[in-house]
Amino acid sequence: MPLLVTDYSWTQTDSTVFISVPLKGRKVEKVDIISTEEYLKVHYPPYLFEAFLFEPVDDDRSTAKVGNGVAVISLSKRTNKVWEHLMITTSLNIIIIMLRPDFASTELIHLYDKEKKKEIRERALLTYQEKLSSESRSKVEKQHAEKKYALEIMMKLEKEERDSIQKMKDNEREKTTAELAAWQLRQKQKAEEEAQLKLQSQRDNQNKRAMTEKKWTEGSVGGTVEPDQRGNSEGKSKRKQANLPAPRLTGNIQVTFTPRVFPTALRESRVPEEEDWLKKQAEARHAVNADDKELKDLKEEERNPDWLKDKGDKYFATGDYLSAVNAYSLAIRLNRKIPALYSNRAACHLKLKNLHKAIEDSSQALDLLTPPVVANEAARARAHVRRGSAFCQLQLYAEGLQDYQAALKISPHNEVLQADTQRIKDIIQGTDPETQ
Repeated sequence: MPLLVTDYSWTQTDSTVFISVPLKGRKVEKVDIISTEEYLKVHYPPYLFEAFLFEPVDDDRSTAKVGNGVAVISLSKRTNKVWEHLMITTSLNIIIIMLRPDFASTELIHLYDKEKKKEIRERALLTYQEKLSSESRSKVEKQHAEKKYALEIMMKLEKEERDSIQKMKDNEREKTTAELAAWQLRQKQKAEEEAQLKLQSQRDNQNKRAMTEKKWTEGSVGGTVEPDQRGNSEGKSKRKQANLPAPRLTGNIQVTFTPRVFPTALRESRVPEEEDWLKKQAEARHAVNADDKELKDLKEEERNPDWLKDKGDKYFATGDYLSAVNAYSLAIRLNRKIPALYSNRAACHLKLKNLHKAIEDSSQALDLLTPPVVANEAARARAHVRRGSAFCQLQLYAEGLQDYQAALKISPHNEVLQADTQRIKDIIQGTDPETQ
């Protein structure tokens, strides 16, 4: 049985009732307070305080504070008037005595009070449970609404971020496309200028030959030689014929041919292309630029493009790509005709993410790797792959696919090239699982 608290105190105003219940040393977290319109309960085991209120109160505006060993409950009255009592017990006893004095025994009064209090208590507990359930539902609905709002905000922010990233990508793609178009235009203009210069040079040579032939013809057949001079020339011609040596004896000369540079048989090769390639290689080995004043200050080995290429290859193998770029660039300043220097520098630019420079160097290497012969197949395949990789990293997959297909045409049985080419096709078609 709980111990009923009787040493409580209460005061009132026209609008509020204040009840002070001592907690007898109990902690705040161990105090259970239930308040409805007609019932108040303060339970802190083993003590119990119950109040069956004299008049209904507004439970929504009522408050309870626990601290300093006391619980203070403020109940807001529904009607502004002064209560005669805090609880209904006394008023019920008076009513019973007035209406049925013959039954006004203590036992009957207690029985009536007990039944009435039980009814009020059950009704109050049911109301309190409904209130807790409603608050719980409201809390859940509020949390759900907050989560929904937070999710919508997050989705909105993610969408804005995706749109921003896509916009940046589009701008970068447009910029890259414009730069590539400008570069291609410059290359085309450069090729046209070189073609015009070559044509002009050919015309100048033809004019020089024509003028030389004209002068020779006028000097020998023009009839402007004087008679005395003609006689002198005839005498000189006869003296030259008299001084000619006797004819030499005939004989056989042994001739040995140099071995072929190319592995294919002569009947299977393209002789003009091979001879053109060998000629270009020979010119490249001797085309050292000695006019640059800065290059004259270099050491003997530093003015050797082959030595610089080997040095750049060593730097690349150790991962020092900047030093490798410097070595290849110096070698290119010395000799601009060696395609391997441009191709290797393109590989360094790929590692350093200088993608536009990688495309430019790969294209220069492919320009020098002409005509296409068996001897430069591997170099052409590497240059195509490096340029295609740079295009793909710039998300220009269509251009990259063309280079990979060109490399695959050179080396059709390369499984790595086949796999990379298929993956680029999947990316273009939108079926690559890594991009989804």
